[in-house]
Amino acid sequence: MPHDHSDHAHPHSLLPSDPALRVKALETILTQKGLIDPAALDEIIDTYENQIGPHNGAHVVARAWTDPDFKAALLADADAVVSEMGYYGRQGEHMVVVENTAQVHNMVVCTLCSCYPWPLLGIPPGWYKSDAYRARAVREPRKVLADFGVTLPEDTAVRVWDSTAEVRYLVLPMRPEGAEGLDEAGLMDLVSRDAMIGCALAGTP
Repeated sequence: MPHDHSDHAHPHSLLPSDPALRVKALETILTQKGLIDPAALDEIIDTYENQIGPHNGAHVVARAWTDPDFKAALLADADAVVSEMGYYGRQGEHMVVVENTAQVHNMVVCTLCSCYPWPLLGIPPGWYKSDAYRARAVREPRKVLADFGVTLPEDTAVRVWDSTAEVRYLVLPMRPEGAEGLDEAGLMDLVSRDAMIGCALAGTP
């Protein structure tokens, strides 16, 4: 007996084109079907916004800017140091921190998929997972940086690190001039997610 499609429209055909509205529509459909619990979703979102996210990485960076011994330990064994701070877990294993200097600017890409230090940076941005970024970051990193508004001196080398399941990278940005009088909380405000991927510089006070 042929299946009648007229009474059972495919859910995707009912979804709006705007991504945010599509997400909300999918959430509504799945909730109505009893497949997800809105309270559980809220808890997951809260976890990634307030417990796992860029503010964790910013905390690590700000402390490295103010504590030379901590910075040395971080660069020597990032896994141990960030774990002691409570920033560990799935997608956060095998951490390596690379430091930006006047001579070298570091940026991170995952050429195979989207390996990324979730406990320190939260959910990876869409552009990090895009084919364009994954290909261009390796071939033309300076042009990619320019797309993000970052123009480096010609004598500053750009080093691209390929994140994998075996090793994940966090960029330690250069501390900006004029930030000497800021406390740790103030310094954290200058550190963005993109700066810790290497596609931005730390903010200015």
